[in-house]
Amino acid sequence: MRTSSIIRLTIAFLLLGGIWVAYTQMGTTPAKLDTIKVKDDLFVIHNNIVPGNSTVLVTNEGVILVDDKFEVDHDGIMAQLKKITDQPIKYVINTHHHADHSGGNAKMQAMNVQIIASEQARQNMVDGKQPGLPNIAIERHAHVYLGGKNAELYYFGRAHTNGDIFIYVPADRVLITGDTFTFGKETPILIDYAGGGSVKEWTSTLDAALKLDFDTVVPGHGTVTTKAELAKFRAGTVTLRNRIHDLVGQKKSHDEIGKLMQTEFNWGPLQMMMSLDGAMAELR
Repeated sequence: MRTSSIIRLTIAFLLLGGIWVAYTQMGTTPAKLDTIKVKDDLFVIHNNIVPGNSTVLVTNEGVILVDDKFEVDHDGIMAQLKKITDQPIKYVINTHHHADHSGGNAKMQAMNVQIIASEQARQNMVDGKQPGLPNIAIERHAHVYLGGKNAELYYFGRAHTNGDIFIYVPADRVLITGDTFTFGKETPILIDYAGGGSVKEWTSTLDAALKLDFDTVVPGHGTVTTKAELAKFRAGTVTLRNRIHDLVGQKKSHDEIGKLMQTEFNWGPLQMMMSLDGAMAELR
């Protein structure tokens, strides 16, 4: 191996090692949280970028909580909930297995909360030896009925991971997307290939979600927005997929494609580490 190649590999190893250390350090400090009212019975516990959004559906028999952030954020979530309602949490729905959306599961289960996720997301948690495995797993479609209200769960296929689910609250015309949709320049598309994600299938997954009847969207990260913005994001998945496919077809090098992803799609270190190789292989 030539010296230049060795140097490049060494730099890449050190860079990715640093990225991974930084990634694993996420969730060691509680996030600064605030609460946004979306509807009279629906609220989003929000913070800037990391960890992901948590959505609260309040009923007169208890709370359905979508995503419970990192374990370290449990007390912060409970403090925000006290500002909203004195009803206890009955169910937590994990949109997928990542710890910024499911890290609080074990603490929730200690409060007799039932955890729900897709079968694929639960298996990812099993494989990753994550605490707080879901008690209930769905395959395609399910309803959670509580206090006269209905939260519908849908699994439409691979996207950010292989286990992403959507939560639809028909009475409020709200769709909760998890990380199949992130809103804002600071949160570019991240395909977790190790977790079964797919840039190729992401578009069709969003197509199925867009057929539901809703106006408001709670993204996995970012501010509450509209169905029109979700449709724009869906178009962006096509642009990204086609661009990578074309560059691979042009025999561009790994480094060349990576630089273009950073420039054209705002990819950061996590996308470079978790998405680039997988996307190139999938679209080759």
